[in-house]
Amino acid sequence: MKRIFLLLAILSAVASCTVEPRPILYGEDGCHHCKMTLVDPKYGTELVTQKGKVLVFDDLNCMLNYMNSPEGMEQEYKHLLVVDYLQEGVLLEAKDAFYLKSEVFKSPMVSQIAAFKDYDQLKKIKQESGGIYLAWGELVTQFK
Repeated sequence: MKRIFLLLAILSAVASCTVEPRPILYGEDGCHHCKMTLVDPKYGTELVTQKGKVLVFDDLNCMLNYMNSPEGMEQEYKHLLVVDYLQEGVLLEAKDAFYLKSEVFKSPMVSQIAAFKDYDQLKKIKQESGGIYLAWGELVTQFK
């Protein structure tokens, strides 16, 4: 009987250690890098470490600056997430998103970069407002 309780306790502990993203709590969460409270649901990023720690950032440049810091380079990440500009609060895997840098984007820390789920959406916004398309690799390089 003691073994059953021990097994249930272990399974419960393992199940509670998730390595999954969580919704960003705008108006409550603070940026892990610059400490500003996240308020604009068109922007925001999230890192989830392999150990399940969730780090929230208010702008792409804060996340990338953190990832390039000594502390950030020590981490292993399961998820790198960005908010879809057209679907407020919806998180996308950063490597799968499409990015547009334009003066029309008033991002919290002035990166002027917005993330999009699909390239056609980005193209439509780009035609209306101009800007430069960036792939994930270009974006990462820009902030090194």
